[in-house]
Order: sequence, then C-alpha cells, then structure tokens
Amino acid sequence: MVKNGIELLHDVSELSKIKGQVGLLCHSASVNSKFDHSVNILKSIIGKRLIKIFGPQHGFVTDVQDNMIETRDFIHPYFQIPVYSLYGETRIPTDEMLEGIDTLVVDLQDVGTRVYTYISTLTLAMEKCATKGIKVVVLDRPNPVGGEIIEGTILEEEFRSFVGRYAMPQRHAMTMGEVGHFAKNNYNIDVEYDVIKMQNWKRSMTWYECDLPWVNPSPNLPTPEGSLVFVGTVLFEGTKLSEGRGSTRSLEVAGHPKIEPFKFVDHLQKVLGDIEGAILRPCTFHPMFQKHGGTTCGGVHIHPTNWKTFRPWRTAQLICREFRNELGADFEWQDAAYEYEYDKLAIDLINGTDKVRKWMERNGSSQELIDIEQQGYDAYQSMRDNALLYS
Repeated sequence: MVKNGIELLHDVSELSKIKGQVGLLCHSASVNSKFDHSVNILKSIIGKRLIKIFGPQHGFVTDVQDNMIETRDFIHPYFQIPVYSLYGETRIPTDEMLEGIDTLVVDLQDVGTRVYTYISTLTLAMEKCATKGIKVVVLDRPNPVGGEIIEGTILEEEFRSFVGRYAMPQRHAMTMGEVGHFAKNNYNIDVEYDVIKMQNWKRSMTWYECDLPWVNPSPNLPTPEGSLVFVGTVLFEGTKLSEGRGSTRSLEVAGHPKIEPFKFVDHLQKVLGDIEGAILRPCTFHPMFQKHGGTTCGGVHIHPTNWKTFRPWRTAQLICREFRNELGADFEWQDAAYEYEYDKLAIDLINGTDKVRKWMERNGSSQELIDIEQQGYDAYQSMRDNALLYS
C-alpha cells in the first residue's frame, strides 16, 4: 500500500520539517488510508500550533460545484480555527491570512491535469510565502493518472491563466510535491520548500495500484476513472456541449440534445476505429443543472479499459471534432468568462493554445493533431526531470 505524506508525520524526522505556527491548505480528499482527515491528524500531533486552515477551489469542504462560484471565509464550528478561502475575493493568500504562520502545509489531492486549479493554488501560495519568509511543506499524494505518460499541448505564454500558469502539457505526470519543485526550480520562486514524500509509490502506478480510498477531490470527479477521462473531457467545458455536470457521471460523458447516441457512436467507430484502452458507449443523460440542464442529451460515455494504453486527451479532441462535424451550426464554443479570463475563449485557455481549436475548425487529420500535441515535449521533459522525486 502507498502511504501518503500525511501518514508519515509520526516520523520525527519528517515532522521536524514543519516548524512554528502552522497553516494547512486542504480539502475533503485530504484523508489517510482510514479516511481520517488531515486537520484531525495534524491537530492531534502539533496541537495548538495549527492556527489556520485554507481551502482551494470548491472550498475546504469541497461542496461548491462550478467555475467562478466563490467560497467564503469562516470560523470552523468544530475545530474553532479560521478557514480562509483561496477561491473567493482572492486566489492568493493575503498578508492578513498569513499573519502568524511560520509554515504553510499543503495537503491536496491533485488529479494530474494542468487545468485542475490546485496546482495553481499551490504555486501562487508559494510565491506569496516567498515574500513573507514562510516555509511551504507539501504532504505528497499520488498522481491518480500516473507519473510516466504526458499528454496534451504545452501551455503557451499567451494563454497563461488560473487554469495554466506554466509551460507544461495537460497531463503533466508529476505529483503535487513535484509540481512545487518544478515551479521553484524553473520559475525562480525563492521560497523555503520541502516535501514529505510518499512511501511505496512508483511512477508507473495507476490509482487502483495504490490501494488507497477515493474521495472526490472536487464535486464532479466521483470516480477514479473520471480523473483519467478528465484529461480529455475537460475540453468540453470550452464548448456548449454538456460534459455531464448535473448528472451522476460528470466528465465521463459528453453530449447534446440534438445528438442521437447510437448513430453518433457508430459514426465515431467508423471514423476513429477502435480506441486503444477504452470503449465508447452510446449514452443518454439528463443534466439537472448547468449546460442543457433539464434537457435530455445524447452522446458518448468513455469507459477506460486499460489505464496504461488509453490516451484520453487525443481521444476527446477527436470526439469533439466529430461533434462539431455532426452538429454543424448547432456546435458552439463557450464564449462566457472562464476562470476570471474575459477576453479569450475557454477552449484556448483549457488547451493552452489556439492551435487545437483551429485544427478542429479546419477539420484537421489525426496526424496533424499528434504533431500539434507533441510540440515542445523535449524542453518540458528537461524542465520536469530536475523536479522528480520518485522512480
């Protein structure tokens, strides 16, 4: 069994990395293998030294559904400790929030995708702590989609945002602790930084090989499979297709009221052939809220069958291209503000480039997509190598 960083704090040498008064950035998935929450664990070890709690997007209790729906600060009724939102009026800890803290401990379950905002919250906190002389310690956790395979386009500087701060691909193949090293080493964050590493985690591991419980890291990822498919299906947030929010299998499905699912999946199979490592199943779903809320949608449910061989990013881009071809004028890009960006299309922010959207709009080939995807991989691998903590 893999042991998370939080499970190793009883080791004196590891605990010694956490000095002075402590703030803890965490959420509902911050649990050990017995489902004990990190606040309880840390409080039992360091007592009154734990003085503040911080919550990322979706909140400390991970109950807020959507992008740009903010959470508030409050005094926790059980712990009697202030809980500060890093997805409210600010996404950067303020001087007031950090007052009295010597070490900021970060225990967040990431899902290995660049747009998942917890890595942005981590690195923004690192930058702020650097200006205050506050140490940052990450309690590391597995990357659910593994630490070897990279996928997706490299973020271009023009499309930098809260869903992408650094030149990394969509599937970055790092743990949260490694992302901190990546940012510190390559983007000159002069912060005292440490990681309490996991035990027994290997880069080749998928989530199910870790033998750890799954707790939703955000409201719309109820299953480990969802974290893998999300590498690709997050792109549907940049369209007016439903990605299943408001249904029970959000981000594993995609659809539209004008799609007949059996006809569409038959078309996908003819155009794309067999999808290595996954099965595309015709599905009908009825979102209760968000896009097409209250309307029945037809589309596709993506079922991974082999985590090692499935490539969700490329698969989802090709499926989206075919949605666009099938729907014609009824296919639309999402033009509303996305993660506090108002002048760029969400699809370009998600992909970190406009090249993929333009590829879709000209109905480009699969090989063209591969060529676009792999631009800059060698440089990224070089930047990533000096951040890796596990073999």
